[in-house]
Amino acid sequence: MDSNKKIARTAGLLYLIVVVTGIVSLIYVPSQITVHGDASATVRNIVASEALFRFGIVTGLICYTAFLVLPLALYKLLSPVGRNAAVLMVTLAVASVPISFVSLLYKLDVLTLLSGAGYLQAFTTNQLQAQVMLSLDAYSKGILLSSVFWGLWLLPFGYLVFKSAFLPRVLGVLLMIGGFGDLCDVLGHVLFPGYVDTAIASFVTLPGSFGEIGICLWLLIMGAREPTRSVG
Repeated sequence: MDSNKKIARTAGLLYLIVVVTGIVSLIYVPSQITVHGDASATVRNIVASEALFRFGIVTGLICYTAFLVLPLALYKLLSPVGRNAAVLMVTLAVASVPISFVSLLYKLDVLTLLSGAGYLQAFTTNQLQAQVMLSLDAYSKGILLSSVFWGLWLLPFGYLVFKSAFLPRVLGVLLMIGGFGDLCDVLGHVLFPGYVDTAIASFVTLPGSFGEIGICLWLLIMGAREPTRSVG
């Protein structure tokens, strides 16, 4: 049987893959490509940096594949702390994966729209640019929907970390706060059109980021001691 420390480090490695590829696909690539409200500038950036745009899609595929496996490794580590909470953690995390994969189809649509295929000559330049922006917007809305589950899974995950005797409780607290922060961020985007430009939008997801990076590094570097079994 694998030791608890080996399971923890496997989970930490998977988490690191999720974190790094997530930063690239969800933050870095869009920051280099998308110009909000300017379709022509966005299209020019995609055409000029097509390799980067494609790399963002690939890193997204890697991220979501790793995120499909990560909760299973965490289940093996944390189920002795509370089996019901561990099952809920896995269910909520895995539920986001199909939505995330489907959302990437809209980025593949962008490549089709800018491929120069003969049948696209039926569209004017402005129409193609508008279609590109619609596809990118649909992708963003899909990721926003995934974010609901990205927030929800942190609640049982943080609870299990907090209740365990072999992981830092402070990380569990940060994860739970981060879960609520992610959900508030989703509600902010849906309810308030100008939310993205508010000060709270820059800070509400920080606890979750600190908690996830913290638990990732702890699992990867420190591992975990053997758990004390409990009923739950």
